[in-house]
Parts: sequence; C-alpha cells; structure tokens
Amino acid sequence: MSLKQAVSFSILVFLTFSLQAQEIFVSPSGNDSNDGTKKLPLKTISSAQAMALNLLESGKESEVTVWLTGGIYPISEPLVFESSNTGIGNGNLVFKAQKGESPVISGGVEIAGWSKNAEGFWEANLPEALEEMDDYRELFIGGERAIRARFPNVGFLHVKKAGADRRTNFFFEKDDFPIPGNLEGLELVFLHDWSISRIGVKEIDSTNSQLFTVDSIGAKSPDFFTIDNWEPNPRYFLENAPEFLDADYEWIFRNDSKKFLLKLPEGINPNALQVAIPLSEGLISIIGEENQPVKNIHFEGITFQFSKWEIPEKGYCGIQACHFDPRPSTGDWAVVPAAISAVWAENVSFTGCSFKNLGGSGIWFGTGSKNCKVVDSDLSDISGNGIMIGEGQDRKVGDEPWWTSAPDQVALGNTIENTTVTQVGAQFYGAVGIWAGLTAETTIKNNHIFDLPYTGISVGWMWSPVPTPSRQNIISGNHIHDIMNILSDGGGIYMLGLQPGSQILNNRIYDVEVNAGRAESNGMFLDEGITDVLVEGNLVYNIAKSPLRFHRATVNLVKDNYFFSKDRNPPIRYNTTKEEDIQKVDNKVFSQGEPTYQKELDNAIGKWEKKDKKAKSR
Repeated sequence: MSLKQAVSFSILVFLTFSLQAQEIFVSPSGNDSNDGTKKLPLKTISSAQAMALNLLESGKESEVTVWLTGGIYPISEPLVFESSNTGIGNGNLVFKAQKGESPVISGGVEIAGWSKNAEGFWEANLPEALEEMDDYRELFIGGERAIRARFPNVGFLHVKKAGADRRTNFFFEKDDFPIPGNLEGLELVFLHDWSISRIGVKEIDSTNSQLFTVDSIGAKSPDFFTIDNWEPNPRYFLENAPEFLDADYEWIFRNDSKKFLLKLPEGINPNALQVAIPLSEGLISIIGEENQPVKNIHFEGITFQFSKWEIPEKGYCGIQACHFDPRPSTGDWAVVPAAISAVWAENVSFTGCSFKNLGGSGIWFGTGSKNCKVVDSDLSDISGNGIMIGEGQDRKVGDEPWWTSAPDQVALGNTIENTTVTQVGAQFYGAVGIWAGLTAETTIKNNHIFDLPYTGISVGWMWSPVPTPSRQNIISGNHIHDIMNILSDGGGIYMLGLQPGSQILNNRIYDVEVNAGRAESNGMFLDEGITDVLVEGNLVYNIAKSPLRFHRATVNLVKDNYFFSKDRNPPIRYNTTKEEDIQKVDNKVFSQGEPTYQKELDNAIGKWEKKDKKAKSR
C-alpha cells in the first residue's frame, strides 16, 4: 500500500468511526448549555442522557459513551429509559467513569446548618427539598447509616402474651420501656421466624401493660402470621420516639418543629460531615415492552447512592424475601421496590459499580429481562433485598397467572458474577442477598455474600412441585458466611419449587448463626417441590443445624460435598422427604469431636480457596 493509499484509508476509517461512535463528557462543574465535549462538558446526567438518546435515535451513531468525571451528580427522580422514548435500537449506550475518577449518582439531599440545642443534641431544619415527604426513615452520616432512635438500643424486648385476637395487640412486662408521651410516628418492629413487621402503634395502655397497633401485626395471608405462632415470647423493639434518643449516632425527626435531632459523640460536628436523607424514589428505571424491549444500556465504574422507599400507610408486614401485604389494599403480594429496576430489558449491565445506602432494594431485573448482568460490583447497606431476578407468581396475563398463560415472559439468562453483597436487610430483616424468583437459566457465580440478617441466596418461588418456567438455574462458586444473624428458617442457599436441571456447585458456606425461631437454619435448605437438582462439590461447616436440609423434596443428587456437622446434628435432615429419594454419592461427612475433624476441615478450606482463585483468574 502506497503512502497516499494509507492516508486515504486512515481518513476513511476515521470518518467511519466518527459516524458510528460518539463521546459525551459530563462534569459536576460543567454546564448543560455546553456541547458535551471534554473541554466543554455537560453538568447533569439527565442532559447527557437526552443528548445520547437523540444521537442514537438519529441513526448517525451506533454507540454513544457518556464519560463521567468524579464528583456527585444529584437527581430528585429516577433516570428513565422507556421503549416509547429510547431510540437505542440495536446500538449501545454506555455510562462510564473516566479513568481514575469516582462519579456518584445520588438521590439524596444533604442536611446542613446544624447547631447544638440546650439538651446537647444537634438539630437542623428540614430542607425545602424534603418538605413534601411524609416518612423520614433513614439518615446517613458520612455514608454510614445512623440509627433512628430505638428502644432497646441493642437486642430486643419480648412479648409477654398475645392479645385476644392474636393480631393487633399484646401484653408487655411492666416498665419494659419508657412510654412515649406522643405516639405519632412510633413504630413497632416485630420479628417472625423469617420475616418482620414494621407497623404504627395506635395505643399503649400503661395500666394493663398492653400495646395496640394500627392494623394486624404480621401478614394477613397466609393466616399463620399470628403474634404467638413463632417464638414462645416473640422479639420486638420500638422505634422513632424522642424518649429513645439516648445513644450516639441515633437521630429522630420532630414533626412538630420540623427539625432533625441527632446525638453524636463529644467532639464530632455534623457540619464537617456529609449528612444526607434519601429523596429520589429510585435511581434508574428501565421500562421496555414485550414487543419492544429496551436494549444495550451499560454502566461502568459508577456509584449509586441514596434512594428512598416509604412503607405503606398501614405498615410493612413481610411475608418472605421482602414480599409483603400491600396495605391498605387486599390484593396480591407487593414487593419492596429497587433503586435500579428493569422490565423487558435485554443486555443491560452494571460492571465495576457500587450500590449503597439504599432505602428499598438494590437491583431488580424483572419481567422479561434477558441477558442482563451485574459483574465485579459491590452492594452494601441496603434496606431490602440486594439483587432480585425475575418475579413471583401473582401477576396475571388475561385471567391466568403469567407463568401458566405466558411462560415465555420469564426472566431468562441473567447473570450475577464476582459481586460482593453485604449488609442488606438493614430495615427489612427478611431480605435476601440475591433473590431469584421464577427464573430460567440464571447464573449466580463467584459472589461474596456475608453479614446478613437472613438468607444469602434464594432461588425459586412456588410452594409445590407444580411446573413453572423455572429451570436450569446455576448457583456456583459463591462464598457465603455470617448470615441468619437475626432471623431463622433459611440458609446460605435456599431453593424452592420445581426447577429441573438446576445446580448448586462448589459453594463455600459457613458461620450460619444459631436460629431464634421455631424452624432451623441450615447451610443449604431445599424446600417444597425441589426435584432434579444437583448438589455437588460444596463445602459447608460451622452451621447452627444441619449443613443440608430437604423439605417436601423428591428425587435429587447430592455428590462429592464436604459436610462438617456439630452438636450431633445429622449432615442431611429430611423433613417430609423420603431419604431414599435423595441419592448420595461420595460425600465426605465429618462430625465435630472426631480426631481428624479440624485437619479435614483445614484441608477442605485450602482446596476450595485454590479452586476459587483459579476460577476467578479465568
């Protein structure tokens, strides 16, 4: 090729590339009247989004990258991508942190102007941006969750006796807690085996030591959510009264004065810290349609912080995995929504992102979502579930449940990989680190899940062996520990309902705390309807009860696992399951107290860590 030909070819390549790819730059110090170049960046994410979508819709570009410099990008409502206004087509839209930068998309509002009052508390006025809010549930100091004033500060009180209706009231021990002078906003937090209720207090009869709530404690359906169906003397605490403001990093909002009150250690000044309240109800919302999904949106290296969710008017009464009664409605179960939500989305991904300080759940790839991913990311300090995939059973298509009338609408081929999930369930203790409902070909692989009040990974959503679109879900190579810290009847991995061809492979599960409710907690709990599931190569130790439990399961294969039992618990427990239906091949089983127990455990941990390192280096 001659020099002239080479130059001509280079020009052609450059012109072709310029027609196919475009870059837009955004900076907190930019201006939305700029043209979005590196020298003249835009200021807001929403302006960059609008410019990018216009470029893709014009057909002149096949890919647009929005580059974000470091800093905070505040939003008061979610960024929405809809089929009706998203012209991405088969192009790609990428929101990406510039190299070495740490951009934050924030749905919060900072509270400033703190001063000390006569009682020694810090106080600040309600910012104008928050005046329309009805429920101030969360406050964060320097990115750490502060405690809405509660009693007791640590641990729980115990119900003395359920009231006559077993639903709306109970008796407590005299002088158990300081009775607030004003019950407005006072909230009861009541623990069931595997879920909780957060519900307003209507009356406290100090003479008879009796507490009444604004509605039923516990979900109205199923009907076994009665006060006395769980622990002999169920656990509870009270939250959100000035009388409880007595420990450092506790706070409360006084509705009468429209002020926040905050107790801090001596020498800590909140004016020198970021003190924030979530404002935006969600951060990213992707809403496609069955015949026109939203495709090819990617986020890389971005932090998503502060998102709010207000509980229903008559309280949050959980059922399982952040599904709850939709009070005051009597309809189907509702779900704690996510800050990042997608329906009818394809090839949407989050890579190297961080999600923290979120008031609902974290991420939800819902109805019809296909080939979506969360990879190399971190989720922490989230009120509800960490990551959700798929959906439950209630949605109707026509007059029938979707999974019978439109099974092709199942979430399909989604992946969660190399991601850390910790401190979820910060408000709603029945939350799950990674929840997958009725889904198909879901891969949950090589994730680190720890420090949770309840279950690590939950897959499936049908309390029977009835066929659904669920199938071939893979839970592989996950490191799960320090879970079931508050609730019971769950485990490191929980699986439910018929999902043939699913596999639980090479997971390491340990430090499952002693359960406090009626039902036991396990390393792995395979519940009703589980059939044709392979459980292979898992390492399970230091478990409160049995490393593996089946309940109303049928034929499954358990192969080449390491099970370490303690306190004379059997390695596998069978509840209403025929032991002969569970095929067991070459499992290594050790009981605490055996001479070789610790040596075998150390060797098994070493083998798993070597295998894990190799898997993550691929």
